[in-house]
Amino acid sequence: MKKISLDAIAREKIAEATAANSRRSATSVYGGHEHTLRQTLIALAAGAELSEHNNPGEATVQVLSGRIELVSGSDVWSGTTGDLLTVPDAPHSLRATTDAAVLLTTVVTAA
Repeated sequence: MKKISLDAIAREKIAEATAANSRRSATSVYGGHEHTLRQTLIALAAGAELSEHNNPGEATVQVLSGRIELVSGSDVWSGTTGDLLTVPDAPHSLRATTDAAVLLTTVVTAA
């Protein structure tokens, strides 16, 4: 068994994101290309965005800190610390309205 502190990683990644030109930082927490379940901690500085993209399968976003907006077409879902958002199976983007960290969980489905 492996134990990690998502809070500690989130603080580290938010600091990296606020200092980076891209205004974001991320790290794999669990999984990888050899797993169907993948978890990635993503930090975004206030105002940063992950541009529109599609899901590789089912996905959720758990807000670890800050405030974010998940956008798909004309739909916008706001999330704050402690919220869990189900990512739509449609093109979508993610933007931070404050410095934020999220845990993206995906289950990659067969093509």
